[in-house]
Amino acid sequence: MTPTNLQALLASLTQRGLLIELGTLAACLGLAWTVTWLLGRRSAGSKSVWLGDHVVDGVLFPALALAGVFAARWGLHVGGLLPRPVLLQLAVPVLASLLIIRLGVRVLQVAFPRSQLVRVVERTLSWLVWIGLVLWLTGALPLLLEEMEQIHWKVGGGSVSLRSLVEGALSSVVVMVLALWLSSAIETRLLSGTAEPGFGGNLSLRKIAANVTRALLLLVGLLLALSAAGIPLGALSVFSGALGVGIGFGLQKLASNYVSGFVILAERSLRIGDVVKVDNFEGRITDINTRFTVVRALNGRESIVPNELLITQRVENLTLSDPRVVLTSTVQVAYGTDLDALIPRLVEVVRAVPRVLSEPGPAVLLSSFAADGLELTVSYWIGDPENGLGGVRSDVNRALLRELQTLHIDIPFPQRVVQVQAAPGAEAVAQLLHPGAPAPAQSPVPQGLPAAAAVGPQSSGTPS
Repeated sequence: MTPTNLQALLASLTQRGLLIELGTLAACLGLAWTVTWLLGRRSAGSKSVWLGDHVVDGVLFPALALAGVFAARWGLHVGGLLPRPVLLQLAVPVLASLLIIRLGVRVLQVAFPRSQLVRVVERTLSWLVWIGLVLWLTGALPLLLEEMEQIHWKVGGGSVSLRSLVEGALSSVVVMVLALWLSSAIETRLLSGTAEPGFGGNLSLRKIAANVTRALLLLVGLLLALSAAGIPLGALSVFSGALGVGIGFGLQKLASNYVSGFVILAERSLRIGDVVKVDNFEGRITDINTRFTVVRALNGRESIVPNELLITQRVENLTLSDPRVVLTSTVQVAYGTDLDALIPRLVEVVRAVPRVLSEPGPAVLLSSFAADGLELTVSYWIGDPENGLGGVRSDVNRALLRELQTLHIDIPFPQRVVQVQAAPGAEAVAQLLHPGAPAPAQSPVPQGLPAAAAVGPQSSGTPS
């Protein structure tokens, strides 16, 4: 659009036409806002490209508004009410620019939900699109493109202009955004479990399919983007040798982690939701990416484990073939306790604790004749180790303690017997210092122990 055309459009605008166009534009925006708001309420909490956190954040609002303005402009022109609707014609590039901005930003937010660079990209994209719109409305854009056409470079025996590079870069951005959008949509569908029953029930297979799909789409998008930028793909053969050497040496660990990630997902040795112990860090696997695996402990800490580590080192998987794990608690009772009557009572008490499985049921074994008393080992199974082990062990110990207190069975505790003896030569020294004084008598040694003190190692000490 040139300044002359813009002035002609503004000059053709009458007061009656202005009111009609303002009302039509307001109706289009209001209808688009209402439809987007109603759809947003039905799908509250879902993250998609079409609907954002607010009504105007997603792609749906500018898309519906742009479609409504196109339809209204065509209707006014065909109906003969306004042969040249000026405001609607100016609203088209504004809404198209808003659509481009929201599409790019929402795709990046869905593809990279935790990236801090999305806000920077959003501001940069907004400035570029609005500056381009101003240049187009003022007629300066064609002049700028002509000047950019005069700047040339020699690339691979051919001539490349600045205009072709800029247009190719914009085309590349569009292609990559579309590739990210398509890959994000496919990944969301695969991981949401709405795929085929036989394929959707396996989370590991769905995850590897999503990763492969995204990698292939990004590769195809990159090739199309390079072609759109005017860079011949044959020119990339010069860098293939250097790229191979870089992968072989500089990117060896990175390539190994990527390959290990696909191997883990394919052989299903580790799955999302498994409770594992890697390098003295125990937790539940929350995500398996192509390069690393996220293990979350019960205290909220997360460990980023490279996939190569999971392949080359020993990993303890508590829930690989069976989610049930066995736990043990140890308690001592005094000698003379009737174990034949006590053990069934303890089994029933442990069986009644929440999270303790009835099959296989708990068991109480006489594991040792300790110096302090009879040592009993209580073993029990749980089926949800991802919910923690300390809580259920504490519940079992408390239940055992309450039962022993109810039966008036003491848990023996260690006691010490200290013998105090006089140092050698103490009697001669005392006679020299105090002539005529009686000799000190040796402290009597306790004979025997109380009934409750039948536990713990006995030790004797001689104070200096």
